[in-house]
Amino acid sequence: MQRIQAKKLSDVIVEQIESMILDGKLIAGQRLPAERDLAEQFDVSRPSLREAIQKLEAKGLVNRKQGGGTFVQTRLALVENAPLLELIAAKPESQFDLLEFRHALEGMAAYYAALRGTPQQVEAIQAAFVEVKAVQQQQDIAAEAKALAGFYLEMIQASQNMVLLHIFRGLQPLLQDNIRRNLEVLSSQPQLSEQINRQRLRILDAIVAGDPEQARRASNEHLAFIEETLLNINRQDSRTQRSLRRIEMPD
Repeated sequence: MQRIQAKKLSDVIVEQIESMILDGKLIAGQRLPAERDLAEQFDVSRPSLREAIQKLEAKGLVNRKQGGGTFVQTRLALVENAPLLELIAAKPESQFDLLEFRHALEGMAAYYAALRGTPQQVEAIQAAFVEVKAVQQQQDIAAEAKALAGFYLEMIQASQNMVLLHIFRGLQPLLQDNIRRNLEVLSSQPQLSEQINRQRLRILDAIVAGDPEQARRASNEHLAFIEETLLNINRQDSRTQRSLRRIEMPD
């Protein structure tokens, strides 16, 4: 009979920290707690913890700064090509591509958040929605975009899908910028604000009710409405610009 080899304690610690990174409890660039605190948290000796940190560093998951502590590697994002992201963000037509991408991302997140979000995660989504409503009173579009990105992040965390979570984290600056740009265009139609908020509330209500299909449908209908509204505004602006050019043309 082959002898079963017990795992080294340092390997167990490595697995736990890797799980914390995958679950989003530790994010790229975040400093790990002090060595003493981590040893107490895992109930292990400091030599075993140091060995685990060395293994994580060898894997490229963390890096140690002399006298500055240990940090989760900053190059862990699934999407990290900043020049490419800036190029995408600069192209006006890409904003509709991002909206189409959000259909898939947020629709799936809403579905799985309703399916398997814990009570604590659902409460976090509700709190994020309240934050969005509070920020809207400030009439600060950048702050509202950030709050909305936070709302979607809580929804994605509640989906308990680590791939969705890390894709969103990697693309968060781009997606938040898309939200901000959309809000800037939609600000020309302030009468739509309450209607859009009711759409988001339907997503939230479906998640709270644990109705995955309704949550996905509400998310898709919301984004379809945003897309159609933006297209209509763009068409109106184009017609206005053509009319102005005709008026300005000499006889």
